[in-house]
Amino acid sequence: MPNKVEYEIPTWNQIYDILLNLNQKIQATPFHPDVVVAIARGGLVAGRVLVDLLETPQLTTLQIEFYTGITQTKTAPNIKQKLTNSVTNKKVLLVDDIADSGKTLKLAHTILQKQKAAQIQTATLYWKPQSNIKPDFTEKQTQNWVIFPWDTKETLQKILQTHQDKQQSNKEIAKIVKAGLPQQIADKLLNP
Repeated sequence: MPNKVEYEIPTWNQIYDILLNLNQKIQATPFHPDVVVAIARGGLVAGRVLVDLLETPQLTTLQIEFYTGITQTKTAPNIKQKLTNSVTNKKVLLVDDIADSGKTLKLAHTILQKQKAAQIQTATLYWKPQSNIKPDFTEKQTQNWVIFPWDTKETLQKILQTHQDKQQSNKEIAKIVKAGLPQQIADKLLNP
């Protein structure tokens, strides 16, 4: 993990506000999805909330694995679970939490095309300028490593695994607390 990683820690309320804004952006277009495809695991929460806000009748998932640690990836993303429902001839909103490299979104988009989706639009909470795909709908741009409420414990554990030196681990966790993670939450997650 590079030493210069900066963190961004949105709260649950901020996430919901982002999703409300995404909903407004989507509703302001002629695109009305028949199905939301959430990329598991990161896009699950956002996908479920958008199904509710958009009043879209169907939510399905596609699980793709790419990241192995903070800023560390496999050579290429791979499919862990195929689409759980058909998207043939349907307008699809493809949802993930972030477009970092864009490789996961690109793979998912290709899969949906092969499954003969009628139309595909993408939505993410965050995107990074270096992503090879800019989502059709997105709310926040960042260069930071975003720690979402649904992956906080996993991120803290990866930091502990990455740094053999306890002092370095503590420094990195202190950076995360300074970036906005409440100390009591960090303590509860690290010392259950």
